[in-house]
Amino acid sequence: MGGVSIGSRSSTNINTVNPASYSAVDSLNFMFDIGGSALISKFSESGKKVTKNNANLEYITMQFPLAKWLGFSAGVLPYSFLGYDFYKKDTITIPNTTALDSVGTTRSFVGSGGFTQVYTGLSAKLFNHLALGVNVYYMFGTVNNLRDLSFSSTTTNSISSSDFLSTTQTNTIRANNFRFRFGAQYFNTFNKKHDVTLGVIYEPKKAMNGSFTQTTYSAGDTTVNNVSGFDLPTVYGVGVNYCYNKRFTVGVDYSMQEWKNAKFFGKTDSLSNRSKLDIGFQYQPNPTGRFFSDRIRYRAGFNVSDSYYKVEGVTPPKNYSATCGLGLPIYSRATNSISMLNLSFEYGKIGSTVLKENYYKITMSLTFNEHWFVKRKL
Repeated sequence: MGGVSIGSRSSTNINTVNPASYSAVDSLNFMFDIGGSALISKFSESGKKVTKNNANLEYITMQFPLAKWLGFSAGVLPYSFLGYDFYKKDTITIPNTTALDSVGTTRSFVGSGGFTQVYTGLSAKLFNHLALGVNVYYMFGTVNNLRDLSFSSTTTNSISSSDFLSTTQTNTIRANNFRFRFGAQYFNTFNKKHDVTLGVIYEPKKAMNGSFTQTTYSAGDTTVNNVSGFDLPTVYGVGVNYCYNKRFTVGVDYSMQEWKNAKFFGKTDSLSNRSKLDIGFQYQPNPTGRFFSDRIRYRAGFNVSDSYYKVEGVTPPKNYSATCGLGLPIYSRATNSISMLNLSFEYGKIGSTVLKENYYKITMSLTFNEHWFVKRKL
């Protein structure tokens, strides 16, 4: 549904974006959700193109009730991935007393790593129409970056590439700390057919525990710099969901990440605030129907967002993505419960005319929905 989640409230899906949604879980149900994805990325720059493939485990989550008014959730979620490997060849012209000589250069850039978060969350339902929730995350990970500058043979004999010193620079960021997200949802039903939910989330800026180590190698010399101190940004968002007759749902989310005010190595960097708008739709022919086709959920969505980084002092154009998918019910005769197989396809665009990425992403998740809290009768 294009990422719509802040105003989503469901007893059959786990919504980790807004922790206030956990109290919607049925008092008899235990849910376990696992998802994975496959990604095809097409990069283009100055007429050159390359295609890369990738696959990831998206998340592992679970949710169950602690009381009729209290829901609990926990799991593992990725926060960020880093993976790049590219180079650029160029020629440097060097003024000489007899001629203009040149030397070839190759600049290489390699990155790997990422950050993962483990979370637990609680949600309480109050006064029949209000839910409050909180997520506690423990975040950890390492990011590695490498930059290398090397020289090749010159175009004349007056100078040699050995006259220039190749340089390799590596830096490593290690981080870990706890952070919190707060959420609230107001929900109500009007005239038995109109369900409306308004949701909000807030996550305060958080300073991370960690270190930044940069090492430079050049002509046998090594320089090491150790710096610590950087933030994760303030996050806030609002969303609204409307459902007609339990069949047709439309949702809209708006969120903001204040990267501009986040400090890196003790000072603010050349970053921009990132806003995102999500719009999504879902249609289910007949939620109480007897046939398999009655309970299939058809989904589609769209989102647009700003980039949080700048290229040569300029913020790239907005990023776009469009999604569509299906929710296929899986009935268990043994437990008389209905699980859900979710399939989605996403097309998106990231970047500018300098370096642009068009990607195609297929995601599959399976939500197990079991009755665990039923008293057996003898």
